[in-house]
Amino acid sequence: MMKASIRAGISLLVTVLCLFSMTRTSHAEMEWTEKKQLKLEATPLDMATSPDGKLVIVLTPGELMVYSVPEDKVTDRFPVDRAFDKMTYSSADETVIVSSSSGKMLKFIQLDVVQKFSLAGLPFKGPENAPVTIAVFSDYQ
Repeated sequence: MMKASIRAGISLLVTVLCLFSMTRTSHAEMEWTEKKQLKLEATPLDMATSPDGKLVIVLTPGELMVYSVPEDKVTDRFPVDRAFDKMTYSSADETVIVSSSSGKMLKFIQLDVVQKFSLAGLPFKGPENAPVTIAVFSDYQ
């Protein structure tokens, strides 16, 4: 009879220790490394990134600046009214949406990527500096 109560006590102790070990929280440390820093000429009001992470769009008073991460430089600048003070990026249609709290306005700005390429040494017909539009159709069935 004594052995049964000792076994029951040991079993209870093991169960309590197991439950205690499951409820303990573990703490992990975080490491971070600064990758780069960009000095801006104007005060940034807001910013957004493209879904692929290759562009950072920064709203400053009166201007949208497009920073190319792979090129590590500001590649484009677009003027906007100085009243615009917030922005977001819609990845569904690659649109920057800027808002003005004081002017009670929204502006939708469509971004299109323009690729430059050289035709040097290649045969072509028409003006050398004519714009070219490439349409991609992905819905063939």
